[in-house]
Amino acid sequence: MKLYQSVGPNPRVTTMFVAEKGVTIERVFLDIMAGENRQNDFLAKNPQGGSPCLELDDGSFLDESLAICEYLEERHPSPTLIGSNAEERAQARAALRWVDQQIVVPMTNGFRSAEGLPMFQPRMLCIPDASDGNKAYARDGLTKVDARLAGQEYLCGDRFTLADILLFCFVEFGAAVGQSIPDGCENLNNWHARVAARPSAVKSADPKNGV
Repeated sequence: MKLYQSVGPNPRVTTMFVAEKGVTIERVFLDIMAGENRQNDFLAKNPQGGSPCLELDDGSFLDESLAICEYLEERHPSPTLIGSNAEERAQARAALRWVDQQIVVPMTNGFRSAEGLPMFQPRMLCIPDASDGNKAYARDGLTKVDARLAGQEYLCGDRFTLADILLFCFVEFGAAVGQSIPDGCENLNNWHARVAARPSAVKSADPKNGV
């Protein structure tokens, strides 16, 4: 296998997941700021031009960070980061969807339609008038997850899962683009400190880690 990675929260989800798994995978760093992901040789592998992208041993490719993580969980089930039984997997996937819909999507759209507009407008639909609303929705999601974390270590109780990795990478991204954790979210701040101390969080902070 070969993992194509770059700067950005979605590639970090995958590299942090790989670090938690302790899996050795060949890595390739894509300089997306220089447009390497828009070159014909990469588009032949991944027509969407997105990062991360996982090249499988049979020459086929997977894109989308969560799909790649699901695939790696199937291939390398220990340590489990989604679940070891149907109930645990359902719980983790529910948390994943909640984080994605309540925080990731509005935070990303808020950034793309404001600070990231010069980068994204030439190649995708961006709605600047919706930026403030998307950011407000993401702030509300962060406040809700703060309440959800009351009295528990992680999103799925005492289990650290892919949902925590997704949330962590986008909390870090939000802090870098002016969408920080709202004031008063002590549960979320404490959770963030716990996750930030994990070796996988430290390793994945470098987008060239493993290359």
